[in-house]
Amino acid sequence: MATADTSRPPRAGGAGGAVRVARLAVAAVFFLDGAGFANWVVRIPAVQDRLGLGVGALGVALLGVAVGALLAMPLTGRVVGRRGSRPVTRLAALVFAATLALPPLAPNLPLLALALVALGAANGALGVAMNAQAAAVEREYGRPIMASFHALFSLGGLVGAAVGGSVAAHGVGPAPHLAGAALALALAAIAVGPRMLPAGADAVPAASPFARPTRALLALGVVAFCVLFGEGAMADWSAVYLRDVTAAGPGLAAAGFATFSLAMAAGRSVGDALTIRLGPARLVRAGGAVAALGLGAALASAEPWAAVVGFGAVGAGLSIVFPSVLTAAGRLPGGAPGAAIAAVSTFGYAGFLAGPPVIGFVAEAFTLRGGLAVVVLMNLVIALLATTLRRGRERQAAGGSVPSAEGPAEYTVAPAARREVA
Repeated sequence: MATADTSRPPRAGGAGGAVRVARLAVAAVFFLDGAGFANWVVRIPAVQDRLGLGVGALGVALLGVAVGALLAMPLTGRVVGRRGSRPVTRLAALVFAATLALPPLAPNLPLLALALVALGAANGALGVAMNAQAAAVEREYGRPIMASFHALFSLGGLVGAAVGGSVAAHGVGPAPHLAGAALALALAAIAVGPRMLPAGADAVPAASPFARPTRALLALGVVAFCVLFGEGAMADWSAVYLRDVTAAGPGLAAAGFATFSLAMAAGRSVGDALTIRLGPARLVRAGGAVAALGLGAALASAEPWAAVVGFGAVGAGLSIVFPSVLTAAGRLPGGAPGAAIAAVSTFGYAGFLAGPPVIGFVAEAFTLRGGLAVVVLMNLVIALLATTLRRGRERQAAGGSVPSAEGPAEYTVAPAARREVA
């Protein structure tokens, strides 16, 4: 007689307390990741001053974060596919906490670069694992919740930057500051780790450890590349554009990226409700169009306020795209969800890295307005490829099927379950 699989948690429609607790645990991990990395970001100038690094040398060192992440993400997807996301998330969170304390201890540029490779690898591994766990919780929960996790990551970044800035303002050095942040992060990760879904929720030992390069996966990767290309461009070029092209003062120049960040956080806070109402494909199409039209209108005007509003439109339009892409990747058939999420995340991170230098090259050849027009084109690509999100398939689960607003059944739960978790 067959026995029940006790490694899987109850669905949200039944005795779903474990699923709700897992949601809170994963939300905490997203918040901690955003807050932890933001604490490092605000101490970069202090580390630069301590080592006497020029801008070029600092740029080389900071490249280590990207190198580490790009190396770790595919490997992490393989391990998550075999072992499940919970053990990998717990380990990656602890390693991230440990590496967070390393950069201010580096006595020279080579060791700083090495410390940042380690930090980037740990953060990249954590990003893949926690998104795979979030996708598993979303499947069990029975309705879209991925955007709420990313909203908490954004909130964590804002809180971490504020706390880190306050600590720095009180004269605390970067080494004790980041050591304290690392300890707090590690203790919090230890506390919430056991409350996530067990490994059996998403481990697929028999599946290929690598995501097959299907047309759907490649299309999702292109969307991820485009959205994070835009995010990277906004982070590095929004203030420069406002200062150099619209002649905005320092305060208004800083308001461009602040508006972008706040609009993104706000969009993610309502993204799940909009996904239920519109469906992921329609919502992503609308988001790409809003970002393209908003930024295009801003570039057509010489007024600083128009640029600030346009950057806000980019943040609002792109806010839901990456979470939706990760959900769709985790639902593609024929492989382990973790491997697909890792592949899409790697595409996206490559876009984040490529965005700023590509904008710079185009701006050097033409103008900065022309450089940022590349972001408009990327947003149009997102809108054109939004139908890719209709191809994600939920793995067969017990219970009836409730179709999304656009595309096949992406959230398969019984109607009673939907009422239970609503």
